[in-house]
Order: sequence, then structure tokens, then C-alpha cells
Amino acid sequence: MNHQSIIEKINAHKKQPNLRFRLKRNVEKFTDLLFYTLFDIETPVADNLGKLQEQFDELVDLACWESDKPCKKIWENYVEKLPHVLESLNLDAEATVNCDPASLSIEEVYMAYPGFYAISVYRLAHELYNFGFPLVPRLMTEYAHRQTGVDINPGAKIGKSFHIDHGTGVVIGETAIIKNDVKIYQGVTLGGLFVAKNLQKTKRHPTIENNVTIYANATILGGDTIIGVNSVIGGNAWITASVPAHSTVFHTPEIKIKTLPHV
Repeated sequence: MNHQSIIEKINAHKKQPNLRFRLKRNVEKFTDLLFYTLFDIETPVADNLGKLQEQFDELVDLACWESDKPCKKIWENYVEKLPHVLESLNLDAEATVNCDPASLSIEEVYMAYPGFYAISVYRLAHELYNFGFPLVPRLMTEYAHRQTGVDINPGAKIGKSFHIDHGTGVVIGETAIIKNDVKIYQGVTLGGLFVAKNLQKTKRHPTIENNVTIYANATILGGDTIIGVNSVIGGNAWITASVPAHSTVFHTPEIKIKTLPHV
């Protein structure tokens, strides 16, 4: 096979006309600038809003494939949401300071806590998701996932004062609902009972009520599964049915002690 033949065969199999990987890189730049604009005291908000709009227009050109959807109008509505997003994120940071005895200052949370960073990108992406512009928010949360090990789908609904401790391995599915004052630890999965494409428009992931704590490596599955208010889910628990309010759920390991044969 000659060189020209190889080129022709590769081009013949490149079948996705909208697949431009610079969109991914541009989303990462946009996400970084958003984060700094909201939090960094040395980053001028007025100047950056203009830069963010220019970057967003580029994202629209790359990712708004349906001409009948006015994607360019999304920015005006999105930027109005940013003060509310910042207010919510400040509450998340305060929740982390109040929950984690290892935190030395709130500045440490903003700059060093992977759980807080993942929540930040999720909240910024979720607002875009609500405007019906799905690919960019998905790329935003995947960017945070790669950096932190925390995978939050931008479609999830998360209430106030949310705290993720340590973070690595956390998975929160698209239709999960997490209410206020919830704390989760590393390795927690809020997932579906099974996967089938015809479930795309249905609630597949659990609901976590107010003031619930979920410890490391617990798995909670199913769209009908509700964890009641003020409950504690212990580490390594496997839950596929609802838990009443004020419950404590533990995983009890089976321990077998090996006895040595008599000599």
C-alpha cells in the first residue's frame, strides 16, 4: 500500500464532520478563565468578561451544529447566572472549612481542594447544560475529572453547601439529585442500576436528601432510590433501595480466621 493510498483510506474513514479537537482545548482555556475570574483577586472581572465572551463565541462556532438553535444568545443569559454561581460556590467552600478538621483556611480550600474545584466546574457547567448547549458543559466537567478524579455529570442537580472530601473516584450520574448540606467522601458512586439506551430520558440515579453523609466507597444505585434526610451511609455500603430518614447504614465485613492445623 503506497503513501497516497494510506492517506485516502484514512480520509475515507474520518466520518465525523463536526469532530474538531481544538474545541476540547478551547473549552479548557474557557474553564480556566472562568475559574480565575470568579475567584482570583488579581484577575479583573470587567476585562475578563469581555475575553470570556470572545472565547464563548468561538465555542459556539465549533459546537453549535444546529442552525435553528440561537446559541449566540446563551452568553447573555449565562453571564447573568455567574453571581449566583459564585454565591453557591462560596457556600460550598465554607461547608468544606466547617467539615474538614484538616483545612487550615478557606483560601486553602479554593486553591488546593480537588473536591471544591470539581464542584466549581460542575456548577459553571450545569448552568450551560440548562440552556441546552450540552457538549461544552460535558467537556468542562471532563476537564475537571481528568484533573481531580471526580466525575460529576453536568446534568446532575446539586443543592447548597455541598462538600466532597478527598474526591478521588467520586462518580455522580446525570440524573442524580443531591439536596442541601450533603457530604460525600472518596470513591462514592451515585449511579444507575443498569445501562440501556432507552433509559436516556428517565431518572436513573439516586436522590440524596438534606444533611446526608456518605462515607468512602459507598455505592448507591437506581433512579427510585432515595436516601432520607439526616442519614449516614457507611463506607463500602452497597445500596439499591431507599433508606428512611435518620438511618445509619453500615457494611459489615465477614471475617474468617484461619486456624492452623495441630502439629
